[in-house]
Amino acid sequence: MLGYVTIGASDYEKSLAFYDALLAELDGKRVFASDRIQFYGAPKSGMIAVCKPYDGQASTVGNGMMVALAAPSREAVDKTYAKAIEIGAADEGAPGVRVGNFYGAYFRDPAGNKLCVFNM
Repeated sequence: MLGYVTIGASDYEKSLAFYDALLAELDGKRVFASDRIQFYGAPKSGMIAVCKPYDGQASTVGNGMMVALAAPSREAVDKTYAKAIEIGAADEGAPGVRVGNFYGAYFRDPAGNKLCVFNM
């Protein structure tokens, strides 16, 4: 059902470097772009895009907004979370079981956007 989600970036190049490294952990790579937006995709997955806000204003973090990235295994959750922290993310919750068989980890990218990487 989900096609794609966009994440605003005031420091576009810094954000692209972060997402290049992070999404590679989940087989994600750059798929297409324009001068203000970069889309990433992975096999059998929706897309995530990093963009300069269309209105030219600074990007802001939405309160309660979070992007969740599906991982193929708990080991992939652990590895992706570790990569996120290594490349500058802020910890919002180490990997672990949250509810039932939901295994997830939470972090914020350098721009303050909250992400979860999970496996169910």
